[in-house]
Amino acid sequence: MISIKVFSDYVCPFCLLGEQVLARAIADKDVSVEWMPFELRPYPTPTLRPEGEYLQTTWARSVYPMAAALNVPMVLPKVSPQPHTHLAFEGYQFAKEQGLGESYTHRMFTAFFQEEQDIGDVEVLTRLATEVGLDAEAFRAALTNRTYREQHQRALRQAEQLGISAVPSFVIGNKLVRGLPREEDLARLIDAETRG
Repeated sequence: MISIKVFSDYVCPFCLLGEQVLARAIADKDVSVEWMPFELRPYPTPTLRPEGEYLQTTWARSVYPMAAALNVPMVLPKVSPQPHTHLAFEGYQFAKEQGLGESYTHRMFTAFFQEEQDIGDVEVLTRLATEVGLDAEAFRAALTNRTYREQHQRALRQAEQLGISAVPSFVIGNKLVRGLPREEDLARLIDAETRG
């Protein structure tokens, strides 16, 4: 079994597309996937506003055409400004300990890019966490008390050590793939790593 690490941010539309491409590429393959955090705009850096020209242009030129080509429904969320993701990622560390990291990651992407929910809000995060099977009170307490803050910071440092500066980035065995690969290229790379 080969391991794949995916560095992503929950507010990166290309990361949701990357999740979908990866899911298709690894169907019927013996792989383990670990999601790794990468904050595009760490607190207190200001986040982007969906009504601003940058996001409007990026979505019109890149995101919507790619999403259509991959048949992935998504919208530019109206949450303004966009949420910081450190609390959502601390929640991920909690979910991962319970064996629900992948389900939680998927729920963060769909909540933001398909339902326009504010994934920077503790109550929203808690509700989403219960949807994937996590205990509401324990989850809320973990975020409120910042129980997983250090664990999250350690995970962030892995991206630094690997020189990752953009997401999505995939570490497949010993190979680093930056950006959004095509499904067939990703599958080929995974097969090559499997053969060793």
